[in-house]
Amino acid sequence: MIEKNPGIKFRELMRATGMKNGSLSHYVNNLEKSGTIQVKREPRQTRFFPLHVSEEESTVIKALRRSTPRQIIESLLVHDELNFGGIVSFVGKSPGTVSLYVSQLVSDQIIELQLNQRKKTYRIKDRKAIDKVIEKYSPSGLEKLASSFEDIINPL
Repeated sequence: MIEKNPGIKFRELMRATGMKNGSLSHYVNNLEKSGTIQVKREPRQTRFFPLHVSEEESTVIKALRRSTPRQIIESLLVHDELNFGGIVSFVGKSPGTVSLYVSQLVSDQIIELQLNQRKKTYRIKDRKAIDKVIEKYSPSGLEKLASSFEDIINPL
């Protein structure tokens, strides 16, 4: 399940496997101790990755598995470069919410801020890396992203 769904969270893994918390914890701990999986622990969230997923890929996967960051990335994949207002319009969330996620994506070096004639715009920092992650991990673990992305790209 972790191989097919890199970046899966503990609760998602529980639902997908039908295992109870204690049993799943036992098996996940054994997999981690044996060096079979990578475990990324953050406040209030634990994600699981196969060993072959690089640090850079895991950062992108984590962003793509979350709705708002995924929408921000999609907006920049479609439009190449947008100002903050354009991202807010595309995503349809409050400016405060978008600002929080844009800042995180900049911090994670997934997107970058550019200054063009005194105007701030954002773009994907390494488009090939994003395309590679989408291609490599779709349709399995990032199936929702793939279908969303296809819905955006196909009409173009």
